[in-house]
Amino acid sequence: MWFIAALIVPGLLVILFTRVTYNHYVGTLLTIALLAASYFKGYTDELHEFIADIVSLTVGFLYSKKMVEKIKK
Repeated sequence: MWFIAALIVPGLLVILFTRVTYNHYVGTLLTIALLAASYFKGYTDELHEFIADIVSLTVGFLYSKKMVEKIKK
């Protein structure tokens, strides 16, 4: 259950924050800040969840980059 959430939620957060700020770098940084806070609090303790977060973050970044480029045209 948590692994699937780790695969989906960070990517969706990047897309959401990019939609709000119209900047994919800011959206990614805000998502990284939230993930860092959750790691610091101890909510994520497994390596495979951490890797899933990174993969999802990367996919979300690439999707939001295309989305911003499309909006700017």
